[in-house]
Parts: sequence; C-alpha cells; structure tokens
Amino acid sequence: MIQTLKKYKYPYLFILPFFLLFSVFQLFPMLWTVVISFSKWKGIGKPKSVGLDNYKLLFKDYMFWDAISNTLIYWVTGVIFILLLSIIIAAFLNYNRLKGRSFFKTVTFLPNVCAAIAMGIIFSMLFDENVGLVNEFLGLFGIESIGWLTSTKMSKIPVIILNIWRNTPWFTVIVLSGLLNIPREYYEAATVDGANVFQQFFRITLPSLYNILFFCFITLTVDSWKIFNEPFILKGPGTSNVSLFQYMYDTGFNLFKMGYASAIGCMLTFILLIVSLIQFRIMRKQDNI
Repeated sequence: MIQTLKKYKYPYLFILPFFLLFSVFQLFPMLWTVVISFSKWKGIGKPKSVGLDNYKLLFKDYMFWDAISNTLIYWVTGVIFILLLSIIIAAFLNYNRLKGRSFFKTVTFLPNVCAAIAMGIIFSMLFDENVGLVNEFLGLFGIESIGWLTSTKMSKIPVIILNIWRNTPWFTVIVLSGLLNIPREYYEAATVDGANVFQQFFRITLPSLYNILFFCFITLTVDSWKIFNEPFILKGPGTSNVSLFQYMYDTGFNLFKMGYASAIGCMLTFILLIVSLIQFRIMRKQDNI
C-alpha cells in the first residue's frame, strides 16, 4: 500500500482536492445529519439525544404523510408526462424534413435555462384567481373562476404544470441524443420490409432508447422526490401542495427543529434508495430476458 502511494503520489495529489472538498461539504454533513436525526437540536447549543423519538413522530405526523402523498403525485405525473413529451418532441426535432430545426431546438430548450424563481412568479400570476390569464381564458368558455392556489384540491395542478414545463426540455435533449445514435440502416431495412412509421417507432426506436429512457427515469425520480422551487413559490393552503423536501426545509429553517428535519431527510434518502434499488432490479431482469 505504501509503495503504491509512493509510486502514484502525483496522480493522488491531483485528485486529493476533490476528496477533501467531498469530505468537508458532502460526506461529513451526511453523517452529521444521521447523528442529529436521533437528537433534539435547534441549530445552536448542544444536541440532546432523544433516541428514536423523531422517527416515531414521523408516523404520527399528518403533515409528513401529506408531503409524501404530494411528492408521490409529482413523481408519477412528472415521469409519465415528461418522458412522453420528451419522446414526442425529440422525434419531431429528429424528423429529417423539418425546416428550421435549429430554431425549434433553441425554442424547446429555453424553459430549462429560465430561472426557476422567475418562472414560479410568472406562473403564480398566470394562475391567479382574480386576474390570472388562465381563468380569463377559461372564462371564454363559460367556466367560472377557479382558485388554483387557494383551493386544497387544485393547488397541486400549477406545480405539476410548472414542473413538466421546466424539465421537459432537458430530457428532450437527452432523448434526442439517443435518437441521433440509432443507425439509419435500421429504418431503411424496416422500410424495405414494409414496416410503417408506428411499427418502426415501437420495434426500433423505443427498444433502442431503453437505456436512455431508464437513465431519464432514474434522474426524474431523484429530481421529483427533491422538488422544492415549484411548490415553495406556488404555495397552496396548508399542506395541500407541500413537497417532502420543502417540508424538511420548513421544519429545519423556519421552525428550527433540526433533529426532526434531519429525520425527514434520512427518510427521504431511504425512500430514494428503495425506489432506485427496485428500478435497477427491474432493469437487471429486463437485461436477462
């Protein structure tokens, strides 16, 4: 071991800054979060150990379960609609006869580069109950004004729409890169065999994009479970559209219950770990078929 370190001391010195920064800003905070989750702490002073009380309280906290329910809805809707729209838009941008593809690619990617806070403020104005353009448009069809951000039943819809609108462009680019790597010979051979557009899509395009779509699925899962900006800006009444990540933030930095917030963070990590393991297990089974 010592001889190896001496032999490769310069390469190790080059990568040492990364490990130092990782240890200080990621590894240590993660371990500290786990320790704090078993204590009662307001952010200052000495933490007081409470054992498993914080975790026991989670199962009795209706706000925690509301946050999980909301986040689950954001995850399901995000995975379904973002992936579906990404595939459709990417296929459209990959169409050879499309004129002005560079323009459409630029327009498609614009929502992703816009600041989340700015877009949240704009959406809050669009979905305003009294002067919002959405209600004005619906009024043209005789639909009464809807309290999008004041109703417990409707408050999640603006968050879902904003989440889909902001994240679809990024995953469209990823899917488009996968489409560009599919050999054209596959489609030419399928055309010769008499396959139509839909048969080519389901028999060539989707199977070729399997690994790309699985990567998008994993990334969307992580992003959906740590969604924060959208529900934080488009805040509804009570916990009607609060995400789990937002609830953790409010508990820690508004109520100063750092121990309880750390327990929420550990539960969030545990949920993501379980979901990711299930996804990888499914992928492994698909590869073995």
